[in-house]
Amino acid sequence: MTMSALGEPCVLLKLGEIVLKGKNRDVFERRLISNIRDALQTLDIKVDVRKRHGVIAIFLPQGATTDQAEAVAQRVADVPGLVWIHRAWRVAKDPDAVLKAGLELVGESEEVKRGARFAVRSRRRDKRFPLRSNELDRLVGGAINDEYGLPVDLKNPELTVFIEVDRDEVFVFTGGIPGQGGLPVGSSGRALVLMSGGIDSPVAAYRMMRRGLHVDFLHFSGIPFTTSESIYKAYALVRKLDRFQGRSRLWVVPFGKAQQSIRNSGQDRLAVIAQRRLMLKTAEEVAHRIRAAALITGDALGQVSSQTLTNITAQDNAVDLPILRPLVGWDKTEIMAEARRIGTLEISELPDEDCCSLLAPKRAETRAKIEDLKQIEKRLDAEELCVQLADSIQEYTL
Repeated sequence: MTMSALGEPCVLLKLGEIVLKGKNRDVFERRLISNIRDALQTLDIKVDVRKRHGVIAIFLPQGATTDQAEAVAQRVADVPGLVWIHRAWRVAKDPDAVLKAGLELVGESEEVKRGARFAVRSRRRDKRFPLRSNELDRLVGGAINDEYGLPVDLKNPELTVFIEVDRDEVFVFTGGIPGQGGLPVGSSGRALVLMSGGIDSPVAAYRMMRRGLHVDFLHFSGIPFTTSESIYKAYALVRKLDRFQGRSRLWVVPFGKAQQSIRNSGQDRLAVIAQRRLMLKTAEEVAHRIRAAALITGDALGQVSSQTLTNITAQDNAVDLPILRPLVGWDKTEIMAEARRIGTLEISELPDEDCCSLLAPKRAETRAKIEDLKQIEKRLDAEELCVQLADSIQEYTL
């Protein structure tokens, strides 16, 4: 049996905007490595995560299979802060070893069977290596051309062989998996998402995770006037999103009786905005208790009557915490496409008895006046009510 020249399987991770962080870069990298290690705890594979200059390398135990390397690569592809994940081979720092590994890697590829155009891209991070990058390109590229007769195409190759000379070894690989990009979760603090069972709020949560926020989720249920369906749905969405950050928590507020009080206030056209303000006030109370520094909603400007500029301003007036709206400039088609990509759309489209169905006026107010809303809240004693609602929340851990 011929011994493989490919050495040991490993996974090479490329960083995104973290490399632009200057003197703070090390803080972001430490957070990212911690997140990677936490994510990989879900796999029964002992790995060694090491920081290199501009990359992170994950080394698998001796005797690890390519399937295990693929499992590691797929798992870390969900970790924000990475732009590319490469399932690579770790070979000795020797030109002959690199040449043999490149030849074998191409020989095992599907592209070689159809005579694909190829290129070799080398990067020499360790300048002590005897060959320069362009010399390594010519050495390996010439051998591939001689061995397999593949045509060289440096502008638009169908197959690219990457060679990266590092401090202790050389990494050889082809292709890769796109990462999530953005910043490591937790590097920007903590926030609380107002989580409905709809399409928008899960996407908003994901977008803010990518900006470094670790988020908790707050769901308002219509209980006791609705079933628990919306809670199950919110829980399923949080589970789907948890792969991006880990340690997610879902908080559920029984909101039905508060909605009934709003409906009985006699201000039918203002009911939806009054409800939104009460939700935000309750969310702010919960945020203070869990030390979240901002609220997140899935609002998109003009999408529904409660999301006109005037009504958004009226909602901002209800609380002191900042309200982050990452989808404010998106249209529904864009939001649905993102939901489909991150895997939440199918869950969001499941039918459920949402708490918002309890307040459905024939004609909602699109230009709510803050003073009118404050009069409703005065009659409801909203400040005390939001504290009572926060006291009644239930925590659902994954």
